[in-house]
Amino acid sequence: MTVTISRLYDNHADARQAVQRLETAGVPHSDISLVANNSDGWFNTDKKVDRDRDGTDDRAEGAGTGAGIGAGVGGAAGLLAGLGLLAIPGLGPVVAAGWLAATAVGAAAGAATGGIVGALTQAGVSEADAHSYAEGIRRGGTLVSARVAEADRSRFETALNESAVNLRDRSAAWQKTGWKSFDPASKPYGADEVRKERALYGGGVR
Repeated sequence: MTVTISRLYDNHADARQAVQRLETAGVPHSDISLVANNSDGWFNTDKKVDRDRDGTDDRAEGAGTGAGIGAGVGGAAGLLAGLGLLAIPGLGPVVAAGWLAATAVGAAAGAATGGIVGALTQAGVSEADAHSYAEGIRRGGTLVSARVAEADRSRFETALNESAVNLRDRSAAWQKTGWKSFDPASKPYGADEVRKERALYGGGVR
């Protein structure tokens, strides 16, 4: 049986390292997904990446197909080579790659709670956690999700736990300020708001 495991990170560097740990541990990059806030412009969209020389930016291809370009270049590139920009309701332009991002875009048109929440709950994540993960991305975080065999769950969760946000504590902190659930109609955090949010929790860019 396959289960979905997810973790939120305060900055993209920690999330990228988590993806690399999963791949090193044997999770195929086709079973990993990353969705990251790009309000601070960490992902440079000016430089085109076209390793397979088909005239299309490989990052956009990877995000759009949910596979990353590794499958097209011998499987060695991994998920992170397929990062590209996507627009998801309530999150604005995000940097994303993998199956969850593709599902979120597909669900965006009909999901009242927003594409990312619908994609997460469809993958088996509880609705409460899905709302918290979505809000975390809106506020500047990065979500990493992986589909793994239930028997291997604890091993791969250990790989994800390093530098991850304590979702329960973070959600409780938001609730103290009046937050209830993710609202896809809400405005994504801008660069200044993201910096302030990270400063609150010690999750600066690394």
